[in-house]
Amino acid sequence: MIWRPMFLALTLAGNALAADAISGAARIVDGDTLAIGDIKIRLEGIDAPETDQVCLDADAAKWACGVVARDRLIAHVDGRPIECKPTGTDRYERTLAVCSVAGDDLNAWMVREGWALAFIRYSTAYVKEENKARTAQRGLWSGAFIAPWDWRHRDKGTTILGALSVPITAQKQLLEPVSATGAPSPECIIKGNVNREGERIYHMHGGASYAKVNMDVPGKRWFCSEDEAKAAGWRPAKR
Repeated sequence: MIWRPMFLALTLAGNALAADAISGAARIVDGDTLAIGDIKIRLEGIDAPETDQVCLDADAAKWACGVVARDRLIAHVDGRPIECKPTGTDRYERTLAVCSVAGDDLNAWMVREGWALAFIRYSTAYVKEENKARTAQRGLWSGAFIAPWDWRHRDKGTTILGALSVPITAQKQLLEPVSATGAPSPECIIKGNVNREGERIYHMHGGASYAKVNMDVPGKRWFCSEDEAKAAGWRPAKR
């Protein structure tokens, strides 16, 4: 069931442009997620790399593409107010929306610049932008990478995307856990664990169980912020 949050703008005093719009200063959570006030917003029709995802550049060197994608979105927004037009919600209760800055579609910009892919499982709205980015080898397309939806469930059969000159070792390098060399960024040190009951729990540095979480085990995640962990459907550890 799709719920259209027509009243959301009214909960943000001074930020409402219309009954079906949300606007204001935003916190950028990752390359396809942001928050305006207490409302978590997922950019509809696109999928950006996770912040702990790694890619290969044009020289086959690893780089933290998920962190860079987030930072490019932050730089592009540059503190300007964002307007989002809600279309529904996802399974994590985030508001799905098309967002813009000064009339420029942010969803389209992320795909056009190569920092996200058209999420064709749910929408074909940004396929043209993706084709342009691929042809120009912008952003992720300059080297080798795994589509974010495949990376979240990666295995030896995962397809590698990117420039034609990627090395034959690309798959092995991209499938290695990020934790083999530590967190993808010094700021991304929140540990995401999956317990025996299948609960997804994140642990803050200094927490009682933080040191016990082995990040080399498949299924674990690094997060850069609590906002990001919660938006991805993980809950905080009880201690």
